[in-house]
Amino acid sequence: MFDLDYMNEALIAHDSNESPKSVLVVDDMPDNIDILRGILSKRYEVRVAKSGPMALKSISSKLPDLILLDIMMPEMNGFEVCAEIKRNPKTSHIPVIFITAMTSVDDEKKGFEAGAVDFITKPITPLTTLARVNNHIALAQQDKRNKLIIDQRTEQLKEALVAAVKMLSEAGTYNDEDTGSHMWRMADYSALLASKMGLDDEEAERIRLAAPMHDTGKIGIPDSILKAPRKLTPEEWETMKRHPEIGAEILGKSQSPLFDMAAEIAMAHHERWDGSGYPKGLKGEAIPLTARIVALADVFDALTMERPYKKAWSIEDAYQYIRENAGSHFDPSLVEVFIAQDADIRAIKKLWDAKGDQ
Repeated sequence: MFDLDYMNEALIAHDSNESPKSVLVVDDMPDNIDILRGILSKRYEVRVAKSGPMALKSISSKLPDLILLDIMMPEMNGFEVCAEIKRNPKTSHIPVIFITAMTSVDDEKKGFEAGAVDFITKPITPLTTLARVNNHIALAQQDKRNKLIIDQRTEQLKEALVAAVKMLSEAGTYNDEDTGSHMWRMADYSALLASKMGLDDEEAERIRLAAPMHDTGKIGIPDSILKAPRKLTPEEWETMKRHPEIGAEILGKSQSPLFDMAAEIAMAHHERWDGSGYPKGLKGEAIPLTARIVALADVFDALTMERPYKKAWSIEDAYQYIRENAGSHFDPSLVEVFIAQDADIRAIKKLWDAKGDQ
């Protein structure tokens, strides 16, 4: 459920903190500037630019709420200025109204294609000008409010999603007292490697959230097997090897990209490059890249963390181990890319080790 009180408070604060609306008048004719200033100055802060380049410079120093733009000007005409404003992501949202004596259908078509929201035809009349400026500033303000609401709802949905991911991840390792921050450190290693393998920022962030859910299927494995203080029997081992499929079944009930990826990782994170893994015995690039990434990151982090039954390996020894297993357990190309990120790997480990000490 969305926190509507929080949203309303934010909107009130947003509105109350706003300064008076500003209008930038761009015209090379002083008489036109004087007329527009006289019409608008009682209600708005009016700024002036007498050419296209001056207008762009003024906009870059302080964004206006609306631009009244003449078309016929030296250096840059209004169409060129408007197109430049709309190309810039920082200024594309500003409504532009053309002030012009050009009234042909082609001129209007060209103006709207450049990004204008309206035309005011010369000679300028006060009521029409003020009404259209008021209207478009009000529309722009409503767009800002709508964007704020959307941003807040998106953030709340993201927080809820991350919380769900954490709960599922911790559920999968609930019976393992020694994992600590392993899931999240391993997730950061996975995101780093994903990025270096060419996945875009969105996909790298997705793998960072999906990776900790790789052992979700352990929920379906009896404690007598998970906590067995001895070597598992062949029958018990077969049961244990079902946890990838159980995890994929649980996570695959959602059709979202994040849980699709999590299900893919859960199913294949115990596959091995040489085909000797489980549950399907996939080999080489038949194993999804996401699962190959998480498998490497998971083993590396497990080696370099201390557990009751072993000391933490040094990073150098862990590198050596994954090098020795490149081509058997791990994708050889991933191994080399991973080790090449030594500085970032050490920084991630240091960060999470410090958190563990707090």
